[in-house]
Amino acid sequence: MAINVDTVYKTVLLILNQQQRGYMTPDEFNRVGTQVQLNIFEKYADDLNQQYRMPQNDTEYANRVKNIEENLQFFQRLGTTTGTNPFTLVPATTTYTLSNGDPEVVTDTIYRIGTVYSAGVQLSQYSQRSEITQLLLSPLTQPTTNFPVYLYENNLVYVYPTAIQTGITFSYLKTPVNVVWNYAAGGLGQFLYVANGSRNFELNITEQTNVVTRILAYAGIIINDPTIIQVASQQIQAEEQNSKT
Repeated sequence: MAINVDTVYKTVLLILNQQQRGYMTPDEFNRVGTQVQLNIFEKYADDLNQQYRMPQNDTEYANRVKNIEENLQFFQRLGTTTGTNPFTLVPATTTYTLSNGDPEVVTDTIYRIGTVYSAGVQLSQYSQRSEITQLLLSPLTQPTTNFPVYLYENNLVYVYPTAIQTGITFSYLKTPVNVVWNYAAGGLGQFLYVANGSRNFELNITEQTNVVTRILAYAGIIINDPTIIQVASQQIQAEEQNSKT
């Protein structure tokens, strides 16, 4: 379940106004919200790598590796390729439900490729350019159609042996789309929420508190209030420390 953009914005405004700390405009919120979402998304890979190196429990809801992977599942996709070897990556499209319930189809932006498949079979080895050269020099190590290898370079997938010309697909993580709190001007010049055109956060609902806290930290910078920055930063550090120990 995605995080509702209107709920987050109103929560941020409530906290700022309650403490008489200033105001964040919708345009500022959209830019900050998009950056916060990207920051949280980019931390998942580092957090997952760290958790794989630590002892895990097998409880149903407190397995940290499982929880991070559950957060990442919103961004996992399977793409196709076009052209002949080397292949051009073709990302899939994602249909988003806007805040008013209408669908919006957006072509994904590839953030990181995962596994490459040839005719549905996983290519077992990713190789660097120098490794490919060495592999091709020896008859004993040359890749075959049963054991192909690939090189990912300049957004192209080179598959060896080059006799493979079709059937290449790949898994990938897509980049989160920009957050949008759409609005119209009211009769008194106030900003009124417009569900049509608004786009929610793609993050798991469990990240809502984290999102609000991080937006408040940026809000402190925007309105030049060091108290907000300090309190929000301390809360973020405490949550990160708790999630890693």
